[in-house]
Amino acid sequence: MKAAVLYELNQPVVVEDIEMEGPKEGEVVVKVAATGVCHSCYHAVTGKISYPLPVVLGDEGAGVVEEVGEGVTLVKPGDHVILSWVPSCGYCIYCTQGYSHLCLKARQSERGCLFDGTTRYKKNGTPIHHYAWVASFAEYTVIPQESAIPIDKEIPLDKAALIGCSVTTGFCAATNTAQVRPGSSVVVFGTGGIGLNAIQGAAVAGAEKVIAVDLLDTKLEMAQQLGATHTINASNLDPIPEIQSLTDGLGVDFAIEAIGVNVTYDQAIRALRPRGKAVWIGVPEREPLSLEPGILAGERMVMTSTYGSARPRDDMPRLLALYRAGVLKLDELISRTYQLEEINEAFDDLLNGEVARGVIQF
Repeated sequence: MKAAVLYELNQPVVVEDIEMEGPKEGEVVVKVAATGVCHSCYHAVTGKISYPLPVVLGDEGAGVVEEVGEGVTLVKPGDHVILSWVPSCGYCIYCTQGYSHLCLKARQSERGCLFDGTTRYKKNGTPIHHYAWVASFAEYTVIPQESAIPIDKEIPLDKAALIGCSVTTGFCAATNTAQVRPGSSVVVFGTGGIGLNAIQGAAVAGAEKVIAVDLLDTKLEMAQQLGATHTINASNLDPIPEIQSLTDGLGVDFAIEAIGVNVTYDQAIRALRPRGKAVWIGVPEREPLSLEPGILAGERMVMTSTYGSARPRDDMPRLLALYRAGVLKLDELISRTYQLEEINEAFDDLLNGEVARGVIQF
């Protein structure tokens, strides 16, 4: 089977034939139909996200269950599924309290391996790791059954794939983590795949003002198509005075950071009105952030968001219901499709801001 393998940091991903073992107990084989090209995978290329190498990348996909291992009860061959990079066990302290995105079983497992601490991929006898449980840059993937979220078969799999990461992470950061209210004001810093979906989430939640901040006009135009009421190009100015002028000098109720750099972490806090909430989604830099405690005066709040605080088995079908109803825009997110062999070109387009989402189709 073909897969896109990262062997060295800051080097092109290699598309080649590798070997795959069958599923063990509690595991399923999925024939991947489509996979989104996500910035977090590129963070693995640069080392911003640390992963054991070599590794099959890909954390946003959908496909059809091909085979199941012993003891699998959640899916069966022929099921259409979204791949979730949080395989929630359903039994730990976080799952039972409704925070399955923080599942302890997933967090305490060895990175790059399945639950038994081993991999199913290899090349010439050398094990190859699985990225984020999903490893969707491959024709087939072996995942825990908990990572396979069944969906209706009439949903196009290239659209369903986007639910696997960017849509859930961004949309649910607005609706679940921030808990955006009708009539409120929201600013989103960064209008990549996750930021665009945070904008969608804020708009669907009923925000009166949804302000998009980015450095590229082309991306800000995408933001308007997906629900932004105002846009700010911050390439040559501090966006905070602009945000304040749009909110009667008070600042916003909710600020969502979807980039992962210290400048916008700080801006997200400075954009808040008293009792406002900043939600950081972006993968953080490893540099410390210097912050004056007084900037949080007035009961301003800061929190991070993992997977949009989503319960994948509940929220992913709900998002698809919104898509079927014409409320959630998925078709409009796909700017370009690629073959697996074009993965490095897809990363270049992502970094250059040329796509809302690039999707690899098999």
